Amino acid sequence: MDEDALSRDDIIGKVCITRDMLAEYPKGYSGWMSLSEVDPDEEVQGEIHLRVEVLGCQGSRRLRCSVLEARDLARKDRNGASDPFVRLRYNGKTQESTVVKKSCYPRWNETFEFELAEPAGEKLCVEVWDWDLVGRNDFLGKVVFSIQGLEAAGQEEGWFRLWPDKSKRRGSLGSLQLQVKLRDETVLPSHCYQPLVQLLCQEVKLGRQDGRVHLVTLLDETTTAECRQELAINLVKLFLGQGLVKEFLDLLFELELAKPCEPNTLFRSNSLASKSMESFLKVTGMPYLHFVLGPTITRVFEEKKYVELDPGKVEIKDVGCSGLHRVQTEGEVIEQGRQHLQSYLGELLDAIVRSAPACPPVIRAAFRQLFQRVGERFPQHQHAKFVAVTSFLCLRFFSPAVMTPKLFQLRDAHADARTSRTLLLLAKAIQLVGNMEPAAGRAKETWLSPLLPALQQGTARMRDFITRLVGTEEDKGEEEGEGRPPGPPPAVVKEGLLLVHKTRGKGPLLAAAAGKKLHFCLTGESLTFGKSPSRIGAIALGDILAAEKVEEKSFGSSHVMQVVYMAAGGQQETAYLQCKCVNELNQWLSALRKVCGNNPRVLRSYHPGVFRGDKWSCCHQRDRTGLGCDRTRHGVTLQDWSDPLDPTVEAQRLFHCGVSLSLRSPTDAALPEGLSRLFVVLGDLESCHRRAQPPEPPAPALLQLQT
Repeated sequence: MDEDALSRDDIIGKVCITRDMLAEYPKGYSGWMSLSEVDPDEEVQGEIHLRVEVLGCQGSRRLRCSVLEARDLARKDRNGASDPFVRLRYNGKTQESTVVKKSCYPRWNETFEFELAEPAGEKLCVEVWDWDLVGRNDFLGKVVFSIQGLEAAGQEEGWFRLWPDKSKRRGSLGSLQLQVKLRDETVLPSHCYQPLVQLLCQEVKLGRQDGRVHLVTLLDETTTAECRQELAINLVKLFLGQGLVKEFLDLLFELELAKPCEPNTLFRSNSLASKSMESFLKVTGMPYLHFVLGPTITRVFEEKKYVELDPGKVEIKDVGCSGLHRVQTEGEVIEQGRQHLQSYLGELLDAIVRSAPACPPVIRAAFRQLFQRVGERFPQHQHAKFVAVTSFLCLRFFSPAVMTPKLFQLRDAHADARTSRTLLLLAKAIQLVGNMEPAAGRAKETWLSPLLPALQQGTARMRDFITRLVGTEEDKGEEEGEGRPPGPPPAVVKEGLLLVHKTRGKGPLLAAAAGKKLHFCLTGESLTFGKSPSRIGAIALGDILAAEKVEEKSFGSSHVMQVVYMAAGGQQETAYLQCKCVNELNQWLSALRKVCGNNPRVLRSYHPGVFRGDKWSCCHQRDRTGLGCDRTRHGVTLQDWSDPLDPTVEAQRLFHCGVSLSLRSPTDAALPEGLSRLFVVLGDLESCHRRAQPPEPPAPALLQLQT
């Protein structure tokens, strides 16, 4: 798209990625794809509900097509909807349905008949169009039926996907570089994974034993660097759910330290131990990260100061008031940049030093284990245990978040060029402090030397902070939960300000603040809302029935979602919540669907519009409590490392890693007991998957694409 500030954005071009194409790249596709022109006849979506049948006997036969309804049609008009009608073509004859105004979920319930030609070799083409008073009608998609297949079946009824018109090849408009991966897998019921989970838990509980081949070691050595990242986060989430994440990390520390290693290169590789600790910090420490970095990152974005210390990149500019302009020298620009950067660094170090009490107990316990293990391994290099902690906390957690705050949900958008450079220099400074070197300035870039005094002071402060962070005092209740899932307050999955739209509902959200902005907080237990920080009310996750998008025409915005829930009185209510951008909308929908994934009362259909006046704006039904006109999309979610824990999904992904491991490992009757048991468990799971696979569908006889 080409962004326009005063008018609608212009389309530059598109790339089309099909499921079949991604199936050819099991490890994902990465490369450049040519942009092609956007043809309105190709931009179709949605489905149409039809009943097609052949009536009569030989010599007097008729072809009947009942056009019932359609859903999720493309939005072609400026009001965020369409005015759809259906055009049927057969044997040179054309019939049309009535026009349903302003709806992407129209209902026609009309029947059309054609004299069946002899021989019946023609095709029946059902086209959906958007009617326009001025200009040409817009194509919305079509379905083509083979009459021969229909004669064999007699009658066919169902929802049929709308297909585009034949493609028109045009020249390239540039290229787009993409990385795309398709994950399509079957997750079995949780009891199927219990043997695998129990085996892994037993491995962690036994700990490291000399002369014993550990499954964790085998997983580390038989996976690629790319797969190791996914394996690490799956293991971390699984053991978090089992209450054994401290034991798991401690086992990894022991196994890593048992290898030949140098104190100054500890945990700098991409081993399973390094990846697991990094993933552990991201999954459990995001609120802590926001608490520490948030104020400084916000200040950098708001001030937009020019910060540059590299003489080769300094931009000289005029300064002063009108009539007294002078050109800044290079030294002045660098000194000014040093002052700004040192101010940001000082503020950030102050926040870090004060943050030890705010650090989650489970993270402090993990760092305490790491600190002690490294101290025991290198008693003559006590400096190494400090570097081991900062190598994760600073180099793999704080510094990447400073460099790209959007990826850590600290900002909604990426920084501009000037702010991005400031963040990069600040991230470099944090890395140098995290290296914990006495000189604290041995950087490859000699132009960072003006920061040397601040870096040396920061190194001393970081050492004091680590000492407090890994203090030997045990957190209250930490030992009481040993060996079973901990019981801290529920972790925050998603929070932020959302506008509550006024509707005719009577639920607690509308009674609280219809037409106002409220602070929403989603945890693993409920969706709470209130005027931050006070809380007005909450909706239990078990009462949430659906979380879906709302049609643009309903409130004049494409960033509105609806949360359908059961109110205290037992009646179904819907809250319409507006997000500030499409990214936030998708994040909220994804988070709500994930935490409500096991809710047995989820809806199968919903209304994407709003009930206004005496009918729904989407399908024009007049029954406010009737079934929805579109299917809900509970499974459409974003996948990232901050997902709520789902033990069955993590176990399924570990199963895939285990299958890869078993294929690479030699077949030997004298395998260690743990390995042979693992292969038995994987074999049983493989059998369960084969039984769970649906039978191959028969070849479609009715639906054909016109080429």
